[in-house]
Amino acid sequence: MLLEAMEAGRVEGLIGRAPEFYGPGRTKSYTNTLVFDRIKAGKRPFVPVNAHAKRSLIWTPDASRALALLGNTPDAYGQTWHLPIDEARKTYAELVEIASEVTGRKIGYTVLPMLAFRLGRRFNAPLDEMFELLVRYRGNNMFDSAKFAAHFPDFRVTTYREGVERILAD
Repeated sequence: MLLEAMEAGRVEGLIGRAPEFYGPGRTKSYTNTLVFDRIKAGKRPFVPVNAHAKRSLIWTPDASRALALLGNTPDAYGQTWHLPIDEARKTYAELVEIASEVTGRKIGYTVLPMLAFRLGRRFNAPLDEMFELLVRYRGNNMFDSAKFAAHFPDFRVTTYREGVERILAD
């Protein structure tokens, strides 16, 4: 409906799309909850479905800055944008390895298979909500923000290492 209204000239707008968020403070995401919050608590992180699939994640402050920039750029209107990410996509295994380097301790992880979510969703509402999204965790989930990078070449994206360091320092 929004696209139709934009095309018809009834609405002046733009669409900003993002992959899963991760970030500082109270950022709520599966990655923060299952991986980084557990690491900060000294617990073994849980990796959903596949530790070796490449992930596209967006740092929440980058998403906020990008949306503000788009909203203040007249020629951005009437388009759909993929918000900027660190294009050096990482697997959960690689993110946990970065966390190990940052904390100076060896951190292992436990992969939660689909069966765990299938069983757990019957008793836990958040797991039931997550179940529909698990398809994205089986294989590589690649998000392409090249259009944004080309249009805004000076926009600085937080690297995964910087993000992990900031989360674990919080």
